[in-house]
Amino acid sequence: MRIYVATSNAGKLREFQQAAAQLGFGEVDISSLPLPAGVAAPEETGDSFEANAALKACAYSRFTNDLVFADDSGLEVDALGGAPGIYSARYAGEGAGDAANNALLLERMHGVEARAARFICAIAVAQGGVTLAVFRGTIEGELLRAPRGEGGFGYDPLFFYPPLDKSTAELSADEKIQVSHRGAALRQLLQWLRTFAERTESD
Repeated sequence: MRIYVATSNAGKLREFQQAAAQLGFGEVDISSLPLPAGVAAPEETGDSFEANAALKACAYSRFTNDLVFADDSGLEVDALGGAPGIYSARYAGEGAGDAANNALLLERMHGVEARAARFICAIAVAQGGVTLAVFRGTIEGELLRAPRGEGGFGYDPLFFYPPLDKSTAELSADEKIQVSHRGAALRQLLQWLRTFAERTESD
């Protein structure tokens, strides 16, 4: 059973592929969607993670007859009114990398005691330009005052997960799949996909 993922982020693709096996969905082949040269990424004009995920899934699903899913994920910090939110990947400006985004976040949280935060991931699956389903996963934690850990990507070194007493950059691959926002959303997608395949086969 194959499903394409619309992402150029190697870290996300790796996590999705590992998760399918670790969550017991080894029959699902998650591959990066091959696109014709020159295809521009759709502009993320949605006002929520779900809207942006659906926008991307629909846009890319027009290039294949197979199912395509896309995710939109990010970090919400209570003390910043939910920022960086849907702008997490470009918090420090268009083209900003992880280091710049993390540095800006630490600067804006300097001296702030209330550090509750959460990672959110929305996954939308589409076919032929039509959204079929949308799923949402979250993980609650708090912001560290300095990076910890060498794994992960994005804001992982700054996000502390109290139940395991680790930053998400310190989690093993298996731990991260079990507790992360992306793992939670993907688990819902994979369960839906299995049902979708069974229903399709019986029709």
